[in-house]
Amino acid sequence: MEKLEAGILGTVFRNEENGWSVLTVRSGRNELTVVGTLPELSPGEQAVFTGDWTEHKSYGRQFKAVSCEVQVPTTLLGIERYLGSGLIRGIGPATALLIVRHFGEDTLTILSEHPERLTEISGIGPRRMEMISESFREHQSARKAMIFLQSYGIPASLAVRIGKYYGDRTPEIIREDPYRLCDDLEGVGFRTADRIGIALGVAPDSASRIRCAMKFVLREAAASSGHVYLPEEELYSAAAALLQVSRDLCRRELTALLLSSALTAEESGEASGRRVYLPAFWRAENEVALRIRELMCAIRPDKFAGAVRAVSSFEKRRGIQFSENQRRAIVQALETGVFVITGGPGTGKTTIINCILELLSDENDVLLCAPTGRAARRMTEATGAEARTIHRLLEYGGEEGAFARNTDNPLEADCIIADEASMIDLMLMRSLLRAIEPGTRLILVGDADQLPSVGAGNVLGDILASGEVPCARLTDIYRQSETSRIVTNAHLINHGEMPLLNEKNSDFFFERKATSADTARSVLSLASRRLPAYLGYPEKDAFSLSMRNIQVLAPARKGECGVNSLNSLLQEALNPPSPDKPQLTWGETVFRLGDKVIQTKNDYQIEWTRKTSSGYEDGTGVFNGDIGFITAVDPENTSLTVLFDEDREVVYESADLEALEPAYCLSVHKSQGSEFPVVVMPVIAGPPMLLTRNLLYTAMTRARELVVLTGSEEIIRRMVENNHVARRYTTLALRLAETRAYGD
Repeated sequence: MEKLEAGILGTVFRNEENGWSVLTVRSGRNELTVVGTLPELSPGEQAVFTGDWTEHKSYGRQFKAVSCEVQVPTTLLGIERYLGSGLIRGIGPATALLIVRHFGEDTLTILSEHPERLTEISGIGPRRMEMISESFREHQSARKAMIFLQSYGIPASLAVRIGKYYGDRTPEIIREDPYRLCDDLEGVGFRTADRIGIALGVAPDSASRIRCAMKFVLREAAASSGHVYLPEEELYSAAAALLQVSRDLCRRELTALLLSSALTAEESGEASGRRVYLPAFWRAENEVALRIRELMCAIRPDKFAGAVRAVSSFEKRRGIQFSENQRRAIVQALETGVFVITGGPGTGKTTIINCILELLSDENDVLLCAPTGRAARRMTEATGAEARTIHRLLEYGGEEGAFARNTDNPLEADCIIADEASMIDLMLMRSLLRAIEPGTRLILVGDADQLPSVGAGNVLGDILASGEVPCARLTDIYRQSETSRIVTNAHLINHGEMPLLNEKNSDFFFERKATSADTARSVLSLASRRLPAYLGYPEKDAFSLSMRNIQVLAPARKGECGVNSLNSLLQEALNPPSPDKPQLTWGETVFRLGDKVIQTKNDYQIEWTRKTSSGYEDGTGVFNGDIGFITAVDPENTSLTVLFDEDREVVYESADLEALEPAYCLSVHKSQGSEFPVVVMPVIAGPPMLLTRNLLYTAMTRARELVVLTGSEEIIRRMVENNHVARRYTTLALRLAETRAYGD
């Protein structure tokens, strides 16, 4: 890192949301450009920038700063330029000249400590003096906050957010309790707060430090493992290891957290102790169970008269014959308030949905939805009726959890059918149920053998496990049974049997490789050359079509065949660097024009634009799992544009980039709800918790036309035999049983 001491000449560009700035400065006799996320600087000020020199292809040599230390202007000319720059409301160049002439070198002291003396200047009355004083104070405090935070290693973009949230009290609040950052600002984790705390001399056994860590452990358990609660003893172990303190200290602070209602606990009757929840999850599980029970009780069995006759009539019109299990499922779905249809690929779930749609459509309003955009589009294609994401159905309104459709403004429907229900997490299910009036049918459709939702909870699994909600489990294969080995192999795997490999004229292939390195080379060759040729892609469009149609999935993130490594290899092969492809680096990730990317967390506030036949439509919200392509890159301003679903265009500023990742290779979990023409997956040795039957099953069932596995046949065998499903700590099944008295 180098240091550059310079005087500020002016600001060419500044993004007020994240602080990204382009400045012209003077160092010695040279006029230079400085870029970076910086505090607001005024002409006339001096600053010492820390960073590195870079070469911009359009703008030449620039100094990319990661931090700066602002120095107060000391010369009369510097003070005049600073005040007259326009940053201080109520002062222009002419007024700045008058102020400096009157107060001289004491000008900044007067503004800071005795602003009332500004009324000594002709033309400045009490009201204007107040405006100038307030603006000067805001400007100084925002800068001090950012410099204070950056001195503790806080990234500049996060420092801007923190400074905006706490305002001029930032240093005071952080010094008093740095750990409140974790509660007040989303995205600030314990380690960030702890870095500041340690630097400020907070004791390792501080109550605020231990309490923050315990809440952090619960949040991490929800985010990384989907747990709704943790057993008490497990919470102590995780928190004590993170903090390097005794379990007894954690035990003491848990009592304080429970007394203050910061956490919730209930007896479990198990040796691992009480179940400890973040209150939001405890309330959500109880609410979901109660609302499901209300919907179940609101519809009488005779609500849909003549269901059996209606199904028989549908069979005659369509020339099909349902199995007894399918027919019973349709009748129950029509006659009950809540019904679950679960089954693997080819078991007739879509045919059942189409039948229900046709039988209800004449006299009922039916709404279709799914958790992701891709799943909703698949539902639309399969049924011919419009399906929306659950977020769009609930008319998301701009702030997290703020849906326009809720208990006060419910959905206007007689029936709601939600597909890919295994992906619906606890919080999203609560939001959906809040918008459904008793008397409306809810039909959940999904594959219970797939991986559970990315977010906390195990909604579909718990509903089925409870035995409280009517359901139909479809097992007979109907779709593609004679021609598709994808379907038959998926069911073989699900029953613990080895798939059939490399049959002639099949859509399921396996390529043996001895090592991880060989397997990685095989994946690269398949995705970039061999499969495009096999599928007949024109040579000039081969890379583009490969990115859109061939999806590499990996069980793990690390290792030679992990998501991270394969993304780097595939990016270089399918979208190599070129003079006509601008790119920018964010951390260790290179984002390049044309790259395939995925959103990795819900962002409820980011804006998008969609072109429609009647003009442009604006909206907000991009969600975990959305896949798109980079259509523009602006390295100078560290921003890029992504086109999602071939219609929503989103501009990402530097502060937003942490939510984007390359998507040439996805983890199997991230692929849920999506369907791709072709899936390629390495099968090599790895942690047993990742080499499971349901992970292999989920990966295979993402493919529509072709599956290619490459690696070790022995690893496939281990995955098929490993029916271990990592337990999620959830209690929705228990809550549903507890609501039984409500129905009685």
